[in-house]
Amino acid sequence: MTVTIPHFSEMPVVEPDMADLQARHDALYARFDGATSTADRVAVVRDWEQLRRDVDTWGSLVSLRFYQDTTDPERKAARERLDELSPAITQLGNELKKRLLACDDRAGLAAQLGEHVFNLWACDTRTFDESIKDDLVEESRLTARYVELRSSAKLEFRGETLNLSSIGRYLSDPDRQTRYEANRVRWQFFADHAEEFDALYDKLVRLRTAIARKLGYPSFVELAYDRMSRTDYGRADVEGFRDEIRRVLVPLTVELKRRQAERLGVDRLMSWDEPVQDPQGNPKPHGDSAWMVERATAMFDAMHPELGAFFRMMNDRGLLDLDTRDGKAGGGFCTSMPSWGVPFIFANFNGTRGDATVFTHEMGHAFQFWSSREQPLHDYLWPTYEACEIHSMSLEYLTFPWMEQFFEGEAERFRFLHLVENLQFLPYGAAVDEFQHAVYDQPELTPAERRALWTSIEARYLPGRDYGDLPHVGDGGLWQGQSHIYEVPFYYIDYTLAEACALQFWVHSREDFDAALERYVALCRRGGSLPFRQLTESAGLIPPFQRGSLEAVVEHVRRELDL
Repeated sequence: MTVTIPHFSEMPVVEPDMADLQARHDALYARFDGATSTADRVAVVRDWEQLRRDVDTWGSLVSLRFYQDTTDPERKAARERLDELSPAITQLGNELKKRLLACDDRAGLAAQLGEHVFNLWACDTRTFDESIKDDLVEESRLTARYVELRSSAKLEFRGETLNLSSIGRYLSDPDRQTRYEANRVRWQFFADHAEEFDALYDKLVRLRTAIARKLGYPSFVELAYDRMSRTDYGRADVEGFRDEIRRVLVPLTVELKRRQAERLGVDRLMSWDEPVQDPQGNPKPHGDSAWMVERATAMFDAMHPELGAFFRMMNDRGLLDLDTRDGKAGGGFCTSMPSWGVPFIFANFNGTRGDATVFTHEMGHAFQFWSSREQPLHDYLWPTYEACEIHSMSLEYLTFPWMEQFFEGEAERFRFLHLVENLQFLPYGAAVDEFQHAVYDQPELTPAERRALWTSIEARYLPGRDYGDLPHVGDGGLWQGQSHIYEVPFYYIDYTLAEACALQFWVHSREDFDAALERYVALCRRGGSLPFRQLTESAGLIPPFQRGSLEAVVEHVRRELDL
């Protein structure tokens, strides 16, 4: 696909005319119904492609600009308009997908398009019906309100007014008292708004359960798996993976935290101590975001010619939004504008080592999209979520040899801390997933019962965690700070599945870096053309559902950390 890529500031936000969109889809339906050959049917799909990419680009730009300034009434109104129109647009696409799925030329079409896309389309058609259009609008409205509520935080701390992103630099401060006080301020915001956080989630759980039942699912759990397009594994596989984390990783993380307490010289490791691994505090990048972009340019140039050229294009076209500011939504993510074949990196740098991690993580997503932008189907531009996270998390490790660019003499400390924290993340990620399964299995739970549920699950995966007298979290409210639970339910075990794969890339890179990097680039080019298990195997990785896959990595980690 050869297109002239405009600067982000010049990309027009063009809302589709629904009458025109309906007419164009009607024409596609008629052509498909009248087609007499595989070639004619495939031609319909090809013509549908650009239409889908243009509509998706509009949606991405509207959502992104809302996240860039949640206080702007025009951007909020545009986001609400997107939420209003999205169900009808989904329905238009599903009408063609249903024809494709029911076609008696399925074998011929699959030979041209791949079998995987039919499984994806089957998920899409099962998860939507005209009867839930208003429900989907309400679901989007509730999740947008969660984003606005978080973005409204104005945290007064030691003479500064901070938001939930910018206070992050104090949560990992070398001074223990500072960390404690910053945590108190952060969680006091959630305590002060606990009633609204509880009410929003309660409404979302009940609404999603009602949607699932309208569609004929026994619960939202099954609907969520289809929404996530999990075509080659199911609930039992995920449960088995969580069991492996408890069996293999939890004992390791307990040992790591014991050593952490010894390094910090504390009798008892408190929750506010966990972000800091040694008395020096965590290393920080030695410059601001502009300095980091300059250093990253040199790093990616040195790593691989495709990475270097791509990153320069991203910077030149204004496709990076890295600094935190008032009104900007928290967190970091990568989105895309498929009409131009480009991604966009959204982040909230706060002066901590996490800036480098978020940077390389989102760059992994962005490079994958760029590498697969010429995949023949819109459905193959991105893989499913858990496979997407392999690209992001693996690039975190593959950039390890260049961390001196950002941390200079502290680079080795960064590498140690990053590895340890990623290992400690796995049990937390599994806890979030088990919590969501339990919540949607019991949608009638009260807010208090949900907090008690979190506390019991947390104790199994994060044994010994002590919140002291911190507000909200000591009462089982930690999960309310995890935006995925509200916005994209069940999108969290994906990080742990991907981390299990990324750690394998780390091991391979220590054995033969160039070969590991080439396998990574090849994986990025495949995009979403295969389901999760096949993508992992295509990169020479062991699928994380396979018993023993974690043990092999942990054995390497134990040797590396002299455990």
